[in-house]
Amino acid sequence: MIEIIPAIDIIDAKCVRLSQGDYNQKKVYNENPVEVAKMFEDAGVRRLHLVDLDGAKQHHIVNYKVLENIATKTALTIDFGGGLKSEDDLRIAFECGAKMITGGSIAVKNPEVFNAWIAKYGSERIILGADAAQGKIAVTGWTETTELDVVDFIKQYLQKGVNKVISTDIAKDGMLAGPSFELYAKIMNECSGIHLIASGGVSKMDDIRRLDEMNVPGVIVGKALYEGKIQINEIYSYLCKQ
Repeated sequence: MIEIIPAIDIIDAKCVRLSQGDYNQKKVYNENPVEVAKMFEDAGVRRLHLVDLDGAKQHHIVNYKVLENIATKTALTIDFGGGLKSEDDLRIAFECGAKMITGGSIAVKNPEVFNAWIAKYGSERIILGADAAQGKIAVTGWTETTELDVVDFIKQYLQKGVNKVISTDIAKDGMLAGPSFELYAKIMNECSGIHLIASGGVSKMDDIRRLDEMNVPGVIVGKALYEGKIQINEIYSYLCKQ
């Protein structure tokens, strides 16, 4: 059964969503991220994907106080990403309550550091961020697109011990037009042993059911929840079947 993971994206300590990663297309949904996290927890959710969008732009952790507040005021298992570039960033994230961290840009631009994190903390705590623009890896808050093929990139890190991967098709993110099913099918088919978490484009429960039928282990849901396209009680009902 697929794991449903709500997302909270943070700018200026507020809960926001972007469209296709564009910081100029920002919408603030709630000025109290803890309130949002508690709502998710009350609905039976146990996992949260928390993204520091300020950190992604500034290349270091910024909204660690938001992480700390959510971690101390809920029992959610938090995976945290956005701007983690140094050992100090990781220390702060883990000390503030993250159970896992997601590294994307660092895995591209400084693989030696990312590999050292895998060796030190283990594959259960280090998630690979493999975000794609037209099949190519994008980094630095999605402001740069590389020539790295997303599947080849994932395979490279699977060989180094990573097994948890969050992959977002940027063209789908925040557009409420459905996930990139073809991309996820390709990743699942070509990357043996992967624990894939699909992200971007989820617009209705049928999208989640289809990913579940594809045996995708996890899915991140963001804008569909905030825009009311998916009701939190629908997720609760789905989780109760597990």
